[in-house]
This record gives sequence, C-alpha cells and structure tokens, in this order.
Amino acid sequence: MSQKSYNGSPTLYFIPTPIGNLEDITIRAINTLKMVDFILCEDTRVTSILLNKYEIKKSLVRCDEYSQNKLKEQIIQSLSDGKNIGFVSDAGSPIVSDPGYIVAKYVIDAGYNVVALPGSTAFVPALSVSGINPSPFIFYGFLSDKVSKQKKELELLKSKTETLIFYVSVHDVKSTLNSFYEILGDRKIAICRELTKIHEEIIRGTIRECLNDLSSLKGEFVIIVEGNTEITDFSNITIEEHVNIFIEDGMSKMDAIKKVAKERGVSKSIVYNEYNKINK
Repeated sequence: MSQKSYNGSPTLYFIPTPIGNLEDITIRAINTLKMVDFILCEDTRVTSILLNKYEIKKSLVRCDEYSQNKLKEQIIQSLSDGKNIGFVSDAGSPIVSDPGYIVAKYVIDAGYNVVALPGSTAFVPALSVSGINPSPFIFYGFLSDKVSKQKKELELLKSKTETLIFYVSVHDVKSTLNSFYEILGDRKIAICRELTKIHEEIIRGTIRECLNDLSSLKGEFVIIVEGNTEITDFSNITIEEHVNIFIEDGMSKMDAIKKVAKERGVSKSIVYNEYNKINK
C-alpha cells in the first residue's frame, strides 16, 4: 500500500544522533527533536546529554530492546491523539544494530507514518577510511557472542566476495579476530576504533598483523574485512553436492540453486535441470 510520508498526519520520526562528536548532528535532526511532542530513547541519561547541549527540553521515555513490546500500544495511542514522536538510540541510526524495528513495524502496520532522517552511522565512515574495496559490501552488524555460533556464522560468510562489515564489542575484539583468522584466513582488515572521537584510531593490515598490533582495547569498534579473493575450483564437487551444501545450511532449494549458478558462473537453468535430473 502506497503512503505519502509528508501528508501532515501524526508521524514517528527515527532521528540519527552523533556516534561520538556531538557536533555531528544535522540541522534537520535538531529541528525535528524540537518539533516532536516527546522522544523515545534507548537511554534517557545519554539522550539528555545531547538535548542539553542544544538546549532542547522534551519528555523522554526509555524504549530499549527490552521495553519496545511493552510500549507499542502507548505509542499507537499517542499517534492516534495527534502527537508526533521522535525515536533515538544512544548513537547512530536507530534500527541499524540498535532498537527500533519492533516499534517501526507496529506503527507501519497500524497505518501511521514512519519517517527516517539520514545521518550518523558508524560503518559508513569506517568503510571510507578502511582502504578496502567499498563496493559491494555486506553490513552484518554484531556476530553472536558465543564463539561456537560465531564460527558457524563466519562459515556462511567465508565464500562471500563482498567486503564484510562488523560491529564488535570491546570485550570480544580479540576472540572475534581469532575466529576471523581461523575461518576466513589471513585477509586484509581495518579495525576502526572510537570513530569521530579524539582517540579515533584505524589499524590496517592482515588479520594476523592486527592481532599483534592491537595494543588498545578501549572504545567502540567497527571491523572491515576484505571479501574472499580466492578463485574457487568446483571441479572436485558435483552440482548436486554443491546445492546440498547450501540446503544443509538452511537455504531453500531454489535459493541454493541460484547461489550455485552464481558461484559457478553458469545459468540457473543448467543447475536446476542437473539437480532435478538426479533428485527426481
């Protein structure tokens, strides 16, 4: 169903906030924060610092990953009462590895406007300064904090030729780099720490080099990983076996066939016919 975003009806605004330097906020974001009737935020203490800097006085309602479901009806009631609502996370763009999706979907399903303002997102400047091919890329966000599951996720990513982008907690940096080295091999990476802040630091090199050079484990981390540059030889594996690998990883048969066709550089119909001839 088509819906005009700027039709004058009550709206939920997703407003990006600076990832470090508080001056990295748009004029539109400031004006929207001033305009809305109240603001949903991940942490009222963090948001208060930003609002105080720009002398904005608004009622704040905590809406984090755990409270989104509880607040859905209250949000819809406020919109039905004609109120405009702002939504911010602690830093960066809401929903991008931050709270907001549950609320956004509920508001959209209820027929109200959702407008997202452009602005700060940590992975974009990280990609720009990484020195690694920026296009195409896959933004993955956070891997599982369980090493065994993390390695399974990386197994699914290791054949990707796209540049890979991850957010990594300070507590998980070394273990994640070790998982990268074990599963992905010794690829080029860029570790981007404390972006936009006074202690901003970019560590570039291979995974092994960066593990040896990682002296500081403070701050927020974005890690850019080079995609798979090795040419894969499929001569020792049949089309049937190749398709079944992806099906066992959870893909549907048709998605697996498309994936195999792309990796082998042949038409989808060739893979489809060969696979179905054997699996009638």
